[in-house]
Amino acid sequence: MTKNSRKNGLGLRNAYFKISRTAKRNMAAIIDGKKVAEEVLAECSREIEELKSNGITPGLAVVLVGEDPASQVYVNSKVRKCAELGIHSEKVVLSKDASQDEVLATVKRLNQDASIHGILVQSPPPSQIDEEEIVRTIDPLKDVDGFHPENVAKLALEDPSGFVPCTPAGCMRLLEASGVETSGADAVVVGRSMIVGKPMALLLMARGSDATVTVAHSRTKDLAEVCRRADIIVAAVGIPEFIKKNFVKQGATIIDVGINRVEDLAAKRGYRLCGDVDDKDVFEKVGAITPVPGGVGPMTIAMLMKNTIKAARDL
Repeated sequence: MTKNSRKNGLGLRNAYFKISRTAKRNMAAIIDGKKVAEEVLAECSREIEELKSNGITPGLAVVLVGEDPASQVYVNSKVRKCAELGIHSEKVVLSKDASQDEVLATVKRLNQDASIHGILVQSPPPSQIDEEEIVRTIDPLKDVDGFHPENVAKLALEDPSGFVPCTPAGCMRLLEASGVETSGADAVVVGRSMIVGKPMALLLMARGSDATVTVAHSRTKDLAEVCRRADIIVAAVGIPEFIKKNFVKQGATIIDVGINRVEDLAAKRGYRLCGDVDDKDVFEKVGAITPVPGGVGPMTIAMLMKNTIKAARDL
């Protein structure tokens, strides 16, 4: 949390919190991820114009191995956002039977392509692919997902020259934009993945954010009790509606990273999307919460665009 964001906290709340009719009774608020993402993308547009005026067009390559429907949706959304902003994009689709060598060769080619500043390989790949080796092969200067060991180390060392993983970066931007105070706050991150949980903890405890952080997971003893101490809960455990109201103290802020498809025969599509938090159950207790969808999701793509621009500027 920056000094400016602390100073302007009330104004930011008015801008980015949506108070629903139900919420008015308890003063709970929904953190509007779409609106914050729009602001980030507006910043991106201005930065792209500046780069283009200097003869640089940011370029992002997205590699998809296989035909997983969810991965296709994610990849296409990234390509569309690039087109909207004026970022050059290259979508590389390899067959589901592609070998490790084929994927590595693709990454190495993109490493050498001067028109490409950012590279990501959509996760998860098919089972025959060693994802860790793929990540280590991406040029760390083009690793816009922030997963390369060099960028992980820079995050731990608070070295701003590295890339921060997009989802945790988006979560921090949501907290800042909403005027949520992190300095001195007790924060619990539920989830320990390299994609969200671990980098999220590092960002919250970093100088300038200054939260006291506990990293928990589905096997933590007395998890509900641990979470009840938290001013801020980041739910990234990957279990639908796992966080209930008995996990939450009155007035806590919840960032729900989860996105889960749950069977719902009453829904048109036969399923509904939900987070890792049972939002209806916790709503009467929380001070603020991100919705699913419309909370963290839009921020992930927005921060990917930010990282691509940073790569173009720094290369």
